[in-house]
Amino acid sequence: MDEKLFDELLAGIQWMGAHHRGETQTGQVFEYPEPDVGAIRAATRLSLPEFAYLIGVTPRTLRNWERKCVCPTGPARALLKIVSANPQAAVAALRSSCR
Repeated sequence: MDEKLFDELLAGIQWMGAHHRGETQTGQVFEYPEPDVGAIRAATRLSLPEFAYLIGVTPRTLRNWERKCVCPTGPARALLKIVSANPQAAVAALRSSCR
């Protein structure tokens, strides 16, 4: 085993033991930024109803995401991340699956 990997594993186990004994107050916190749904849709050059239909949500849901009244979660969030990475390819792939 790589020495660096072993050291990381050992540190994790030691932290876990300390946490179990109540010697730590917090664990690792991961923050994931909220997707900018409006910017993602704008990159696709689709209207709100067209984009909503394409990703399988209602226009009302999409509008709420864009206004940040509600945040997308789970598979919708993953799909938005894919669309933001390559809007044209994602739109082409989604359109081919709609036919």
